[in-house]
Amino acid sequence: MSIRAIIVDDEPLARRGLELRLREAADVEIVRQCANGREALAAISELQPDLMFLDIQMPGMSGFDVIKQVPQESLPMIVFVTAFDRFAIEAFEAHALDYLLKPVDETRLARALDRVRAQHEQRQAMAQREQLMAMLADVTGKGEIESGSVAGGNGAGARRYATMLPIRVGRETIRLDVAAIDWIDAAGDYMCVHAASQTHVLRATMKELEEMLDPEVFQRVHRSTIVNLARVRSLRPHLNGECFLRLESGQEVKLSRSFRDKVELLLDRTRAAPRSA
Repeated sequence: MSIRAIIVDDEPLARRGLELRLREAADVEIVRQCANGREALAAISELQPDLMFLDIQMPGMSGFDVIKQVPQESLPMIVFVTAFDRFAIEAFEAHALDYLLKPVDETRLARALDRVRAQHEQRQAMAQREQLMAMLADVTGKGEIESGSVAGGNGAGARRYATMLPIRVGRETIRLDVAAIDWIDAAGDYMCVHAASQTHVLRATMKELEEMLDPEVFQRVHRSTIVNLARVRSLRPHLNGECFLRLESGQEVKLSRSFRDKVELLLDRTRAAPRSA
């Protein structure tokens, strides 16, 4: 079985050089080359590749930004391609993530492909997501939800849910408007909260966030994904019985069959609800 790969690098010569070297690997098929992060996200959504060779330092959207934007269930295996950066390399090695230094060495590439093949056979791309999130938390920083900051009952027995998420990053606290959240996905002990074109990496669990957020608005659509139903623009069926929710941001998130009936019911209820003036 061939490994379908995309190359993401803003330097045409770097993409070409890696393409030429990969021709020696008969089981690797390059299905697209991308010059920036936006093209990479579109390619992942459209092609669902098995592997991504990802440059870190790209203008506009870095390689780390790309990883944060990809839903866990769609994330391919990743081999980082980077110019020498001791701090980044130490992070890759600490979390057992593979990387290539520019210019790419053929021996090092062959070693990386051996690891990719082993991972591909064991279907471990999902497990790699947890390693990636831990690495991103080390490199780009992580936040924590301030304890005791979410209101409980209101005395009448009704449950009150958070309208703001106070996220503490170092000495700074960011007050994130819950209504601005598009979707959330989980990887181990880390959560990626996507809101207003930004992604906040939190040290938290899915259960903790589910208890804070109104389930009439924020619903689990996959075992690792929560979506703000008010942000859903359309639902697109897939051949295998699953569906994709297209959000107002343009992001597509998989809707698993086990969550479909409940989500469709809540979507119908959300659309039928009268709009406030």
